[in-house]
Order: sequence, then structure tokens, then C-alpha cells
Amino acid sequence: MDFSLVSVLPSNMKLDKIELMQNKLFVIGNQEIKFSRKEYDKKIFDTISLIYREKGSGTRYVMERFIEKNKLPVHKKMELTSNEAVKQAVIAGLGFSIMPLIGIKNELNSGNLQIIPVKGFPIKSVWNLIWLKEKNLSPVASAFLQYVRKEKNNIIKQKFEWFEQY
Repeated sequence: MDFSLVSVLPSNMKLDKIELMQNKLFVIGNQEIKFSRKEYDKKIFDTISLIYREKGSGTRYVMERFIEKNKLPVHKKMELTSNEAVKQAVIAGLGFSIMPLIGIKNELNSGNLQIIPVKGFPIKSVWNLIWLKEKNLSPVASAFLQYVRKEKNNIIKQKFEWFEQY
């Protein structure tokens, strides 16, 4: 493997990286319950159960640090092994979750998911493209890095302009 895309940098590895773009995590639910307030406070977590990603997931790590820091009264309902599984569980009405915006665009547009406006959200981190410092990159991998460095801002503007709406 030449590269990984992560939002939490591994601390036990010597890495090089390119910061790509902001990562925003929101509280999400399906459309069964209408959330009419402009913004909810942390007491909302007394009334909803959260679906978690598995241990080791960057999403879970960021989510748990935020929950601990803000002393949120969280009720964990279940743990699943992929963002897609979490999305489908939320759509099915099995609970709520905290998920990265980048992975729920289509479900927001189709109306299958909604962002629940909660004070302190979104949680923000950064998406990074990483690779091992001592990695001897192939000519193709080196060309890819050169392309990303040169075109990153254009790609973000063209492909992720929608991201700033949230």
C-alpha cells in the first residue's frame, strides 16, 4: 500500500502527509423523527441512542474524545464495522450516530438522513493523505503526490464545494 486517507494520524509510525481538507462530523438520524429546534443542547443525548463504529476507527476516536471532553450523557446502542453499516442502521431507524459529512452526502440529498443541529457540532478534524516516511515511492506514486500537491485546491473547489453548505 502506498497511501492511506485518515482523519486521525497514527502516533507510532514515522509518516509524511498532505493535509487535504476539513472533516466535519455531525449528529445524524433518519427522517422518522422531526427535529424542529434550531439547535439542541447536550441533553438530547439523554433521549437518543448512538450507533458506534468499531474500536480503532478514526471516526470513533474523534467521536469518543468529543463525548469525553464535553461530558455528554451518551447511550451506546450498538457497534458496527463500517460507515456504510452505520448509515444503513440509522436509515433503518435502529438509532442515531455521529458521522463524517463526506460519507453521507447522497443520503442527505435523498432525504434518507438528516443532520440534527446540536450545540458544539460539527466536530472538526482534518483528512490527511499519509505514507510511510521511509517508503521508496514508485514513479506513479510520486507523480500522484505531485498532482495532489499542485491540484488539491482545484479538486476541492470542483468536487467538494457542496461541503461548505454544512
